[in-house]
Amino acid sequence: MTFGPAFGDKGILFRLWAPLHESVSLKLEGADPRPMQAVGDGWHHCTVADAGVGARYRFVLPDGLAIPDPASRFQPQDVHGPSEVADLSFYRWKTSDWRGRPWEEMVIYEMHIGCFTPEGTFKAAIERLDHLQALGVTALQVMPLSEFPGRYSWGYDGVLPYAPDSSYGRPEDFMALVDAAHERGISVFLDVVYNHFGPDGNYIPAYAPLFTDHHKTPWGNGINYDGDGSEMIREFIIENAIYWITEFRLDGFRFDAVHAIKDDSAEHLLHALARRVRDAAGDRHVHLIVENEENDSDLLQRDENGEVKLFTAQWNDDVHHVLHITATGETFGYYADYAGDAGKLGRALAEGFVFQGEHMPFRGASRGTPSSHLPPTAFISFIQNHDQIGNRALGDRVLASSPADVGKAVAAIYLLAPEIPMLFMGEEWGAKEPFPFFCDFDEDLNEKVRKGRREELSRLPGFDADDLLDPTAPSTFAAAKLDWSKLASSKVLVFYRTLLGLRHRRIVPLLKGAGAGNAIYRSAGSALAVDWTLAQNRHLHLHANLGAEAAPPVSQQDDGETIFRLGGSDGGNLAPWTVIWSIGEA
Repeated sequence: MTFGPAFGDKGILFRLWAPLHESVSLKLEGADPRPMQAVGDGWHHCTVADAGVGARYRFVLPDGLAIPDPASRFQPQDVHGPSEVADLSFYRWKTSDWRGRPWEEMVIYEMHIGCFTPEGTFKAAIERLDHLQALGVTALQVMPLSEFPGRYSWGYDGVLPYAPDSSYGRPEDFMALVDAAHERGISVFLDVVYNHFGPDGNYIPAYAPLFTDHHKTPWGNGINYDGDGSEMIREFIIENAIYWITEFRLDGFRFDAVHAIKDDSAEHLLHALARRVRDAAGDRHVHLIVENEENDSDLLQRDENGEVKLFTAQWNDDVHHVLHITATGETFGYYADYAGDAGKLGRALAEGFVFQGEHMPFRGASRGTPSSHLPPTAFISFIQNHDQIGNRALGDRVLASSPADVGKAVAAIYLLAPEIPMLFMGEEWGAKEPFPFFCDFDEDLNEKVRKGRREELSRLPGFDADDLLDPTAPSTFAAAKLDWSKLASSKVLVFYRTLLGLRHRRIVPLLKGAGAGNAIYRSAGSALAVDWTLAQNRHLHLHANLGAEAAPPVSQQDDGETIFRLGGSDGGNLAPWTVIWSIGEA
């Protein structure tokens, strides 16, 4: 690794890339500052013979500003405190032969470490892994861990990307969580944020050209991935991804908002990152997921053998939107562009994106690119995630309050479809705890966040400023913690286990090597039929009525084997909220 402390025969080498300064000092706790040696290209080095694991240190700039190591492995006193030397090679892996799982086997479970358990720690999460294994989960997707300011955060305001936040435990504790997941056959993905840095505790601009005014993002100037000094900024980010893959043996990433990563280099950062990460992973199964508001299918291309070129899959918001409208009837904001008939759901299930270059009224512009040529496994579908819950005025899980037959119908659609399913923590037992946005800055930033959220959410129907949760209050964070005592009385859990068991037995074996671009759909009103040609010369068929009234089927039900039925027939029509899955010969 280029960044962070390095262990050698002569002691520990401390290093900082600070091209904006000719001199930098190293300050070890309990010792006087010592000058670092300028070794060229903006680098400053200092080897300390008597420093060891656990030593705490800062770098001191010429103006006296004391800063943490930007590649700190551990921050025991938060973002403004000293960095601590950690030797992660001391951890003894129990699953050293783990090579990961093929992508088609993924059932993803998104979790926030701080809210997943009452304790909110890596160690406490380990104790719940048996539940997830029994449920049928094969991959954890952990929300961002990079050290963030304060006591609680969603994680998207991180500023020290090499340090797991100390509120969750030590880096070795996260290693133990990954190890324990692998023991149970569960992969671990990490949500990483390479499009911006948080507003508090980011000292890098004081000594390096981190930002550029050539690109703009929703958070301000873009990160400098293509201007003067960008080579080392790019390396800092790419090595960060490699660090998580090699040191923590992660199985992949979810890359936040890649549409906001602006780069005019000959090789875009995303391309370089995907290439370097896959090279570092060797023969392990490593899967790279994007969130992309632009619905640009170019990042998801496969080669002539159907193998992934760059990124494995994308979060498919389009599936969420049409299923959300189906279950709730809400059509405000962008939901209005997905309302009207079941055909939009059919297109999302059969082809990936609903908008594939067509004009989207909410945006006032076209959105998306063609996606029907991609396999269904290039898309991840869900009916809940942190954004779709947390960006509601009250952070409420609206689907948890839907009628039981409605909730079961939408779950049966997305958990058995060929796209890769993703659950949000607690969904499997119908958890009703909200997941509102929360953060913990200083009072000045807290007030700006409160005002900004109030203005943003005031556009939503049913908004009441008096009811809005204060995103900076400890009670808001506490309200988001799962109540595991409700698990035993859940009427939904068995249904989810049944669906996921069926998925692993009957659907997953048909996904490896499945062709692309050969799914068709038909719809009329609330009735829908979708047909996929998958592997082993098999067709997977969906017949559904996603409405409160009986409806005639839109196509003749095939003669294949029915593997799942919810609801039934009503005088030749499909009863309300009927979902039927079957498998037949191609």
